[in-house]
Amino acid sequence: MPIPIDEYPVHQVPLSIAHAATSDRNFYDRCYLNAHDRTGEVFLITGLGVYPNLGVIDAYACVRRGDRQISVRTSDALGPDRLRQEVGPYRLEVIEPLQKLRVVLDGDDHGIGFDLTWEGSYPAVEESPHLLRQGGKVILDACRFAQVGTWSGELRVEGDTFIVDPETWVGTRDRSWGIRGSGEPEPPGRAAAEPDPRFGFWWMYIPVRFDDFGLILIAQEDGDGHRTLNDAIRVWPEGSGREPENLGFPEYEVRYATGTRIPESCRVTVADLEIEVESLGYVVLHAGCGYGPDPAWRHGVWKERGWVDGGVVDLNDPAVAPMIPFGVIDHVGKATCGGQVGWGLFEHGTIGRYEPSGFTDFGSVAP
Repeated sequence: MPIPIDEYPVHQVPLSIAHAATSDRNFYDRCYLNAHDRTGEVFLITGLGVYPNLGVIDAYACVRRGDRQISVRTSDALGPDRLRQEVGPYRLEVIEPLQKLRVVLDGDDHGIGFDLTWEGSYPAVEESPHLLRQGGKVILDACRFAQVGTWSGELRVEGDTFIVDPETWVGTRDRSWGIRGSGEPEPPGRAAAEPDPRFGFWWMYIPVRFDDFGLILIAQEDGDGHRTLNDAIRVWPEGSGREPENLGFPEYEVRYATGTRIPESCRVTVADLEIEVESLGYVVLHAGCGYGPDPAWRHGVWKERGWVDGGVVDLNDPAVAPMIPFGVIDHVGKATCGGQVGWGLFEHGTIGRYEPSGFTDFGSVAP
């Protein structure tokens, strides 16, 4: 049977929108959003995703305060109305496509609630295609757009209420779709029996909002430092008459906290710009948000109809701290460039071998 969105001229293949164009179980369509007040004391990360070949829709919200990450997760069976982005106590409304969104969570019983409105400061930018193979298998093949902007509304965390003023509260967001590991883990097969000791993955993602322009910086490299994904885009205000500007090939100099792989800051040089980015605090995406090797929950996993769950992670817990380097970490980023101060996301992960930083194997850390 057709579904409601089939009434619209949005089809790309001779299938109902109910069906993905690929039979790959890992097909997904997901949004990500973050919000902070420029101090790093409160950092919200949230998102919603659908997994058509798994029949699942889910969403999450995570707030870090101090050394604690409070999370709410919700999941259900994917229904026929794809324009209704709602699961359990979570919903996302598109008020103005590519410009204005509203996200609502009535999850106070689990520690987080909010009613927040996103306003894009600059136009959304489509990134270069994301592609990653491991042992010949495609583990990532996705399209994504990104945007920097401001927030307004209310955020509630464990009984405390924060008034979210767009003059202070900023953030970034993206939407991506394609192939990405989702749901229950697949059998590892040969990869487990014959692991590649030279495997390395290095990732840098820095979308930043300045007063006059936005920057979207992305780099993905292998263990030898060979770059497999590169973006450096400067985006100007709507109506300025200036198209997004490709800045070329950035160079990154990351400074890690001693004895860790957690960055404290990064210097980026590209074209005629030099950008200094500082971390003011971070959220570990695989500690309650459902990314990567998260032991609590993983995006796309079937739980049950109407499932809602909450949890708190102490990042100083001896059972948690050792796993922090083995995933991507999102930092509140304070950036300076040409006398301007900007705010956004400083997302970084380095897993396995990465020779340019002196990481020779999975256990290597910064001196």
